[in-house]
Amino acid sequence: MQRPKDTHRQDQHDQALLGPRRVFLAGLVLVCAAGVVGTSAPTLGWLVAARVLLGFGTSAAYPAAMALLRTESERRGRETPRTVLGLLSLAGLSSAAVGPVLGGVLAATLGWRAIFAVNIPLALLALVLAMLWLPSGRPSGPGTPPASAALDPLGIALFGGALTVAMVFLMRLDHPQWLLLPVLTALGAVLTWWELRRGTPFIDVRMLTRNRALATTYLRHGIAYLVIYCVMYGFAQWLEEAHGVSVFDTGLIMLPMSVAAAVCSLLGARTKGIRAPLTLAAALLAIGGGALLLAGRSTPLAVLLLIAVVFGLPQGLTSTGNQAAVYVQAPPGGTGAAAGLQRTAQYLGAITAASLIGLFYGPRATDAGLHEMAATVSVLSLVLLTLTIADRALCAKRR
Repeated sequence: MQRPKDTHRQDQHDQALLGPRRVFLAGLVLVCAAGVVGTSAPTLGWLVAARVLLGFGTSAAYPAAMALLRTESERRGRETPRTVLGLLSLAGLSSAAVGPVLGGVLAATLGWRAIFAVNIPLALLALVLAMLWLPSGRPSGPGTPPASAALDPLGIALFGGALTVAMVFLMRLDHPQWLLLPVLTALGAVLTWWELRRGTPFIDVRMLTRNRALATTYLRHGIAYLVIYCVMYGFAQWLEEAHGVSVFDTGLIMLPMSVAAAVCSLLGARTKGIRAPLTLAAALLAIGGGALLLAGRSTPLAVLLLIAVVFGLPQGLTSTGNQAAVYVQAPPGGTGAAAGLQRTAQYLGAITAASLIGLFYGPRATDAGLHEMAATVSVLSLVLLTLTIADRALCAKRR
């Protein structure tokens, strides 16, 4: 794949600013701080602040880890083992797949504050291990540009503003605020205009335009996690409100989904191809959507557990498959930035999923709402399957 030289220079700028190791450590510090604030939060405002801190912290970890792996691989002159990428994918799945189960158990046994408190010892342990073992991963040499040149505060502000407006619009799909769409369009246009003018942009629009394979991967990843989050949270809410299942038992019912996701994450990392696992994942999502169309209050527990497993399998395959695609398709030196945009696509899918769940269920989850969600999930899964099969770039071999 042709890799633009200007993109390489841009990513050297980005890494020179702090380096992936420092970004990773800073993210862990924020996760620990979020745990402290959330555990002792006296009001809803403090709770929201804790969640914001947690979002910043966890968002820093995955892109920095991907950048560290690529840098260390190039330094040693060896490819990153697929099992290592699989373990990284498994770690990323812990928040998406294991999180709801663990959160349900903690909330039912120790109270909701335990959901934040558990982050404190985990972040401290990770911080100590990272400080002892992680290499700096920073570029050096005469070709490395000064760190001050990498800052793009206006680009960051425009990007954050556009995401905020999009999130506010998606939060009220039952009563859409249509006036926000022109604002979002204007922010997107200004952001694109500004980033095209900069030599070291926050979002490399030129790279995304030239690297259509990577842009398609982001689209595919966003749709996949829109479906996954719809089912993950919508299914759990339906179990509690329409099926009368307790919070603790809901966590246990969702446990097979988490186990299946973890197993498939490791198995997917051992495959040589990219398209086959992603195609299978999309097909399983479509099958799971069809199964949800037939579910109702009288559905036996064994069938509900089977549905959970069906939706757990594609989670692991999607995570490792798209991670492999990003690793292969990212420009040299730009793995961290590419992984960050992959996470952004995933979070946009999560935001949209939360809005759709509210639209389908309204004040309370019902069988009718579940079936509307299932129909939407099925259609999106078929779109995802078509995108995956048609994407010839996925035939590239993994590194």
